[in-house]
Amino acid sequence: MLETTTLPRTISFACPGCGKRFSVPSGYAGRKANCKFCHGPIVVPAAPEPPVNAPIPSPSASQRFAPLEPVSQEHNQKLPMRTRRLIAEARQIEQAFLNSSIIKVTPIAGDPPEVYKIEYRIKGLRKGWFGRPRVCSEHRVEIRLTSEYPRLSPQCKMLTSIFHPNIDAATICVGDHWTAGERLVDLIIRIGEMIAYQAYNIKSPLDGQAAMWADLHANRLPIDPRVLSAAELS
Repeated sequence: MLETTTLPRTISFACPGCGKRFSVPSGYAGRKANCKFCHGPIVVPAAPEPPVNAPIPSPSASQRFAPLEPVSQEHNQKLPMRTRRLIAEARQIEQAFLNSSIIKVTPIAGDPPEVYKIEYRIKGLRKGWFGRPRVCSEHRVEIRLTSEYPRLSPQCKMLTSIFHPNIDAATICVGDHWTAGERLVDLIIRIGEMIAYQAYNIKSPLDGQAAMWADLHANRLPIDPRVLSAAELS
């Protein structure tokens, strides 16, 4: 008599948006849902065909099913446009800097995130003795997405001291270049380029002393010449 096999009792798969793994009953195959972590769309894959005569393992007592949020076809359309933008930005940031040893991004407030702390391991300048700049390789920045984002630029400020023509204690000058279609990933990289003195403007400075120094020492710039594009950081 031929032996018959049945489908596995569970299906294990990962969310395509955030990588969170789920395990659900095989009867869920083909169902649509939303990830409870990143709220992205998920389609439960079909259960893999077991090899002939292979024993069917019984689920262990410790096995837990990660719940999926039901979704209708109009779910994404019902989310406010700003919320959809914040979710997309969070995914892009996680993917762009996941393996970076230069830039580390940490969400610190909001769901989806509205405030980020960014740590840069990039050579830049701080004021040293008698106001003379000295090289420093660790910098921290806070980026806050206001209720007017993305129409208005994020609020960006240094959490560590810096010596740069276009950065002071309260502001990083990014507004002149901001457009609503710009990705937050690109802004984070641009701030890194500013810290490294790959980007600066001495014509309308926030710090006149730093602007004068940069003008007199242009042959010493950038402080850190490494390419900071998303492709190089991943």
